[in-house]
This record gives sequence, structure tokens and C-alpha cells, in this order.
Amino acid sequence: MLNIETLKSLNNINNIAITEHARIRLIEREIVINDVVSCITSGEIIKQYEDDKPFPICLILGTSTYSTPIHIVVSTDGEYIHLITAYYPDADKWEFDFKTRKEL
Repeated sequence: MLNIETLKSLNNINNIAITEHARIRLIEREIVINDVVSCITSGEIIKQYEDDKPFPICLILGTSTYSTPIHIVVSTDGEYIHLITAYYPDADKWEFDFKTRKEL
């Protein structure tokens, strides 16, 4: 199981490995790497995916550098944080706290 304190201890630009998928999504969504760092610094893990391979992943809710709610999906190998994706949660799909998906 991932732990937010472990991620915070690794949290700096030099320790974030960006997958190709994440790189594309960051550009599309106009999210910069400092937003990812800010999300981890301010964030909390809201969902764990312990069976994912090669490492467990988690969904973090935090805030961007402009204090906007942001979600990131990450894993870690203990040395690097692997960024899978990042997005601004849609209020139509998430409850007001951005922690719970709305029932559709």
C-alpha cells in the first residue's frame, strides 16, 4: 500500500519520472510539473490500486500551484515517483469534495 508520507519524501522535480502517456496528458491539459509537485505536497491519497503492476498506484487529490483541485495518479519504486496521469477533476463527475465519484 502506498503512503502519502513516502511520496512527500520523494517529492521534487528530479524524482518524478513522467510516462509518455502522462507527458501527453500534461500538455493537453495545460498542467505543469510544478502542479504535480504541489499536488503531492498538499494532497491526500483518495484511492489505492494495490494490484496494479509493476507497482501499486494511487489517486491523489491535492491543489495545483494556483490552488485549483487536481488529481494525479502515481506509483513509486521507492526511488522515483512515476507519474501515470494528471487531470483537473470534473465537477459533473465528482462530488463537491472531489474525493468521491458521482453515481451516474
